[in-house]
Amino acid sequence: MPREAELSLNEREFILQALRENVRLDGRAFDDIRELQLSFGDEYGVADVRLGKTRVLVRISAEVTTPFPDRKFDGIFTISTEFSPMASPAFEVGRPTEAETLLSRLLEKAIRRSSALDTEGLCIIAGLKCFALRADVHVLDHDGGLVDAACIALVAALRHFRRPDVRVEGENVTVYSVREREPVPLSLLHHPLCVTFSYFNGGEVVLVDANLVEEQVREAEVVVTMNRHGEVCQVAKYGGLPIDALALLNCTNVALAKVQMLDKVIQQRLEEDAKRRDKGGLMAELSAENARANAAIPG
Repeated sequence: MPREAELSLNEREFILQALRENVRLDGRAFDDIRELQLSFGDEYGVADVRLGKTRVLVRISAEVTTPFPDRKFDGIFTISTEFSPMASPAFEVGRPTEAETLLSRLLEKAIRRSSALDTEGLCIIAGLKCFALRADVHVLDHDGGLVDAACIALVAALRHFRRPDVRVEGENVTVYSVREREPVPLSLLHHPLCVTFSYFNGGEVVLVDANLVEEQVREAEVVVTMNRHGEVCQVAKYGGLPIDALALLNCTNVALAKVQMLDKVIQQRLEEDAKRRDKGGLMAELSAENARANAAIPG
């Protein structure tokens, strides 16, 4: 099975010795994240994130379907991950690696289990019609920090996505195109983001946003997922190194500062994209059409 090229003993020792001397090979401070670049596609719900050399693309799509029998008042939300072979020699189509399984689980816990997305808002007619939302997470380049980059891309794509507006008459559902009515943003209750901490030298050295070579020599990792209000959604630890409670508490404090900073970047990019799209005031015109149409519906 293909796998990542392993570091030589000399390379490993060089990296670890540099960390003991408080030096990262790329010149960052221990608590610095790499440069974040976020852009949106022409379609709603397409987010392209570059974290250093790591690149993740997320695309959100929606279709009208029948809700699950035991969740009649909820829509459907699924997350699908795909690791492209061009991202790393360790990835192969059709053969999920441990990294892919880990990423899927963490995103599932971060978004679905924290109830970040209001799935009841996706219901159209209870038990009959609902929106099925699908998030396709494509890893295009891998240089470490996949969990953080994928979570940023997924949250940004969900905040950017607009589902089609609908009209319900009895059991008949009319789905309007983007040209007919302004599409509707999703109802997100909060915006969880992941921050990964890597441990070295028996836990004495802690790095934020380790790159690939740093990940290959770390002894343990802790993924903290929280929103900008400081609410912790999940804490996941991997590796055999024990982490004491004080160190974990310090991680949450650092994570809060990073999450608030990342949230501001996402919000800024969303505002820039909204201005770019609203040339000529088309969205305002469609929004007014929505209001007139809704006002005309009796009761």
